[in-house]
Amino acid sequence: MNNRTVRALALAFLLIAAPWAMTQQRKAELPKSLRLYVFDGGTLDIPDVTPYQFKKEDLATTKMSVVSFLIAHPKGTLMWDAGAVPDTAFKPGGGPGTLRYASSAKPLGAQLAEIGFAPSDIQYFALSHFHWDHVGNANLFAGATWLARKGDRDIMFGDPPSPRTEPANFSALKNSKTTMLEKDDYDVFGDGTVVIKATPGHSPGHQVLFLKLPKTGPVLLSGDLYHYPEERKFNRIPTTEFDAKQTAASRAAVEEFLKKTNAQLWIQHDLIATAKLKKAPAFYD
Repeated sequence: MNNRTVRALALAFLLIAAPWAMTQQRKAELPKSLRLYVFDGGTLDIPDVTPYQFKKEDLATTKMSVVSFLIAHPKGTLMWDAGAVPDTAFKPGGGPGTLRYASSAKPLGAQLAEIGFAPSDIQYFALSHFHWDHVGNANLFAGATWLARKGDRDIMFGDPPSPRTEPANFSALKNSKTTMLEKDDYDVFGDGTVVIKATPGHSPGHQVLFLKLPKTGPVLLSGDLYHYPEERKFNRIPTTEFDAKQTAASRAAVEEFLKKTNAQLWIQHDLIATAKLKKAPAFYD
């Protein structure tokens, strides 16, 4: 192989590698106004819907979506929920990752990288609640400040562990810098645009997230306040709630809040509605 051929091959390699390298080096900056990124965490193939007080034929689909969100604020970032399938469950050669009855096509870390963020860039981390399908990649965000409620945190690190979660997927949070949320409303950035609201019932420390987006308008991310939209339509409360009376009270308070603020309710497990949402790298502002 002569020098001319070597130089040509080297140039060809650089032309191919340059876009990849630029993607790897891309670093996101905080926006001038609030943004919301939606990450696709796959689906839950629910084996039995009777705990939700439905028959299969009562529902548009028995499957549930899994989503997590990055809120980018001029003052910092908040990661809301962490999916069901941990990135460690994906094989290096490609293909979906699975856990229990969840399946996901793409790791959360890779989706974050597409918009220029690494887990280490995340300032705050919050879970709607401690169940396994929301904590899959919690360990990625152990370096963030965890915004937690005592009821859920106590269960997460209790002995014996709850069968409704996966302790290995959030074990690193035990040593995270933690802010315990004691008031019903917690204003994350101090300007009323990102507010965590206590909604106990599904779990002791269940919470929802209110966002005041400048163009999209107000949005409330539901956690598991509802799972199927039919629950809201027919006022069905699952039999597996931690405290059904608390759930009913939390739902009533949220419905009043939605009327007062004219906010959209995004039911995080609503497969049909979630499929229509723009996914990262697109965003809502």
